Formats: sequence, C-alpha cells, structure tokens
Amino acid sequence: MTGNSPAGALTDDADFLISADEPLLGLQLRCGGEIPGTIAVPALLETVRKARALGLKLARPIVATDGVETVTAWIEVEPLPDAGGCRIELRHWQSSPLPPDGSARAAGRRIAVERQVAEFQARLDPSQCVVLADAHAPDLADLAAAMAAGVGRPWTDFVTIHGSTHRQPLHWRLLDGAPVRVEQSPRPWRATLVPLLHGAVEPSGFELYLSSDIPPPNVLISIEEQPRRTRLIGREVAPVLRHPIARIIANAETIRTRLAGPLGEEYSAYAADIAAAGNHLMALIDDLADLEVVEAADFSAAPDKIDLADVARQAAGILGVRAREKSITIVAPALGETLPAVAEFRRVLQIMLNLVGNAIRYAPKGSHVWIRLEPAGNQARVVVADQGPGLTAEQQPRVFDKFERLGRSGDGGSGLGLYISRRLARAMGGDLTVESAAGEGARFILAVPANPAPGSHPAARF
Repeated sequence: MTGNSPAGALTDDADFLISADEPLLGLQLRCGGEIPGTIAVPALLETVRKARALGLKLARPIVATDGVETVTAWIEVEPLPDAGGCRIELRHWQSSPLPPDGSARAAGRRIAVERQVAEFQARLDPSQCVVLADAHAPDLADLAAAMAAGVGRPWTDFVTIHGSTHRQPLHWRLLDGAPVRVEQSPRPWRATLVPLLHGAVEPSGFELYLSSDIPPPNVLISIEEQPRRTRLIGREVAPVLRHPIARIIANAETIRTRLAGPLGEEYSAYAADIAAAGNHLMALIDDLADLEVVEAADFSAAPDKIDLADVARQAAGILGVRAREKSITIVAPALGETLPAVAEFRRVLQIMLNLVGNAIRYAPKGSHVWIRLEPAGNQARVVVADQGPGLTAEQQPRVFDKFERLGRSGDGGSGLGLYISRRLARAMGGDLTVESAAGEGARFILAVPANPAPGSHPAARF
C-alpha cells in the first residue's frame, strides 16, 4: 500500500505524540503506543529527539515495522520553540507485508543473542510485575536483591528508563530495547523484553534481560583476603568471565546465521561449533559458581511460604520451547491446583528447571514429561517423571555425586546439576531422591517442608 498525501502529527516537550493523522496514527497504535503517548516508532522518536535537542528542522527516510508490515516513508520534523514540541510531516509512505519466516527467524536470533550477553534476567507477569530476578554481574546484585524483595511490583520501579519520566510501565514494545540506568551500576544498560505468548494473542508474561556493551569491572582479591579464599571461581569472578564468553557466543551466532554476510557452509558449521563450546563453558561457569555457594560453610536458604504448583507451572513455561523442539509434551499441574510449602522460591525454581531440563534432555522424541504434586504429611513433594532410559539400582545413588555423568558424553552437562539441587533441597529442610528402573524412565522427587494452608486439596498422582 502506498500514499502520497502528507500526514501530520504533533509532539509535546516530552516527545509524546499528542495528535496524528493516518497512517502514522495507525502505526503508532499497532506498535503498542497510545495517543497521547510516547512515540512508539523508534526511528521517528530518535529523529524527534534530535531535532528538538538541536533546534533544527530535520528530514530523512525512516523504516518501521509493526510486526506485520514494514513501512517506509520520508519524514520532516520541525521544532516548535513556543510549544516546546515538534511538528511532523510524513510523505511518500509505503507499506509491504513482512516475510512470513525471515522476520521470525531474525527476531529469534536477536533474542538468542541477547540471552547470551545478558548479565541480568527476570521473569515478569502479564502486567510486567516482577516474579523472580537473578544477576550475573556484581554491580547488579543490589538490583536483583531489591526486585526479590519487591516481587509483585513493576520492574520499572527499580530502574530509570532513559528519556521517560511518565507513568510506568509503558507498553512492552516501547520498553523493548530501551536504554536503562541502574542506580548502583556505573554502566549503561539495554533492556530486552521477550513476550511469552504460548499461542495466545496477549502475553502470559515476559522475560526481561539487561545487557551492557561495557564489560563489568574487574574485582581484585587483596593479599589479606587470599588465605581465607579457597574458591576456584566465585560470584565476583563469574561475571568477569561471562562477559567475554557471551560476546564470543554472540559473534559466533552472527557468523553462523550469516547476518554479517554470505559465508561458506563449512565456516558456518565452524561458527556453530564455537557457539556450542561457548554455551558449554558458560553453563560450566554458572555451575561452578553455584557449587561454591552451596558448599560454603555459611550457606543457608531463605524459606518463605510458596506454592509448589505455581513453581512447577513456571518451570514448565520457561522450558516449553526447548520441549517443543524435541516434540516432548510437558504435563504440568493444572491451573487451580495448589500445594503450599515452606521453601525459598528462587531455589525451588532452580531445582525444578534442572529436573525438567534433564528430563527433556534424556527423554525420547515425542514422549511426555510429567510434573505432579504429592502432599505427604509434613512434607510437600513435586515429582518430575520422564520416559527416558531410566537408571539402574547401582546408578541411582551415584547420579547425585559431584561431576557424575554416568558415562554420558556430548550432552553439554557438567555433572553438577543434581548434586547442587540436592544440596539446595537439604538446605531448605527437604531432600531430592530418585525412583527408577533401567528402561522404564525415572521419577525425581523434590520434598520440602509443607505449609498446611487452608483451601489446599490433594493433587493427582501417577
């Protein structure tokens, strides 16, 4: 679709779009913006801000997408000194449908890269309120702690969104890619919001990632501290290692997917090998950092009242894409099913992600992974069962040993996940056990102290 008739718009001194003609009005709304509201087209917003800052009339072409169409146009932006805003005129606009597959692949690659380079991640509910948060960078540790203490509040309460002092949170499309300032960090940050659609039109939640182009400051251990420090890698050192490895992975993925230009198939395969090795090394760093935490003499959990059913459903949602890639169906507790417990939410979720992730890794294609709840007196249990090769009686006690992989190779595991998970479970006053037989799958059982809240009801068993 094309149009030669000019379309006008006006902004105020806060770069809010206060009026707009079609097609700019429709584009603003389809991109998640409002009238009045912050300009939702990034290229247009950048031009308006620059024109207002320089006090000059600017004219240039722009390209925008609303997720369905690509729109190209010529825009002229003129500052209005008396009003404080700008007058916008859009000419020669043209729209065309996005390629059905290429755009999705490009978006998927962008998200994959951001996940690799991110030094902070959080899970948000549909209203962009914090569910859980975790930091890999020392200068974001305070942010993670603040979000953990403020679960249920909008994530934008804990950071400053560059160029916006208005009501938060804005529509997620306006915040995806936004520059972010964190009070405790000297580095600039970029936010990435990934909607969790699961086949629905409206997101059921979001993944939030913060990344920076500036590496974290090196943390030096003083000579006086060294005799007391016996750790191989700690929470202070891990982020310093993660940043360059994440960049290697991101660059390798850029090469592999030929985003940087044409490339021979053999070199694309080399880049894939580099990315896979980087991912393995990144996972190992995370496991070693967790290992040192759980083996520290002063390690303890922070138990709270939680719902194991909710944690199980969240773990299933987070790993749903990985399961679908192997045509595996995760059967999670139904909505409305509850099992109150007393444990640390973040640690229980960490254990559940390990158990469900292992089940997906070793279960055959096209099989099922079940997550079921089992109330048992003063304990609350969640069971993860798969249809994989199972474990012999001799293997079952060994599977929880440190660095034990039972002869497996090439799966990217470090042999630390179950060891760490059992240590975490026991630190919360519970345990992690397994029931299995060779060729008959496995049932991993996480038990934590029960919280007999009123209104709970028994859950389905296998």
